[in-house]
Amino acid sequence: MVQAAIEIEGLEKVYAGGKRALDGVSFEVPRGQIFGLLGPNGAGKSTLINILAGLVNKTGGRAAIWGFDIDRNPRNAKFSIGIVNQEILFDPFFTPREALEIQAGLYGVPKAERRTMELLRAVRLDDKAEAYARTLSGGMKRRLMVAKALVHAPPVLVLDEPTAGVDIELRQQLWAYVRELNAQGVTVVLTTHYLEEAEELCDRIAIINHGRLIANEPTRTLVGMAQEKLVEVTVDRDVAAVPDNACFQKIELKGERVLAITYAKDKVNAGEVLAAVQKDGYGIVDVVTREADLEDVFLNLTRASNT
Repeated sequence: MVQAAIEIEGLEKVYAGGKRALDGVSFEVPRGQIFGLLGPNGAGKSTLINILAGLVNKTGGRAAIWGFDIDRNPRNAKFSIGIVNQEILFDPFFTPREALEIQAGLYGVPKAERRTMELLRAVRLDDKAEAYARTLSGGMKRRLMVAKALVHAPPVLVLDEPTAGVDIELRQQLWAYVRELNAQGVTVVLTTHYLEEAEELCDRIAIINHGRLIANEPTRTLVGMAQEKLVEVTVDRDVAAVPDNACFQKIELKGERVLAITYAKDKVNAGEVLAAVQKDGYGIVDVVTREADLEDVFLNLTRASNT
């Protein structure tokens, strides 16, 4: 049986003063996937990533990267992972080429095996190879961080909020490159607050809240957990009084002739909702539906875990 890219068992972290950042978290990241790690601010995601990076000491539990235990084989574990932190960290007095050469040297990559210009071309920074890093834009600096994380060709890449504060074009370029890396066999772990990105990119998603794992499912399974559905119905005349029916979870008037109706799709179907509107004497001119998405599931799960 092939080992997981990352194995986490009963991981705990209690900071000085008693704050518990991780409370017995256990999950595996399958090899070859794009894996989403989601949660509200302060949920424990960054603590978990910093433990994998060797920047934070865990209080209890076990973690392994590419089969290497982070305690028993720390050198091999660190060599198996590349991490792009949320904060933009770089030396302003080195050029991108120099920064990658130094990073490769720190990992012991022989000069003959270094891929400095190849990586700079991949992140579209080859034309800035000799510019001082301090002159780069914010998006360019973030791309430089991705290249630095890849100098030792790790089989696992962790991206912690990689598109925070970057424009749409750069975001699309970055995701195209992530898909390319994944197609080449790199396992990618992604944290993001852009839930539509996670839904589009990730094969599987784990959600952490208050230091505990509250979900770990294939993305399609998670999205399927949302039972609420919204339908906007345009009727043939102005609405004097909003209709009321037991099959509606919620109904509100949007404009003079548009009813926004929320219903539980596991209990009623769209036909019953439309029939209820027609029963009140309205003719239906147009219907627009919105399927539940990852954001709906995320909010429902995190709210439930807060109670």
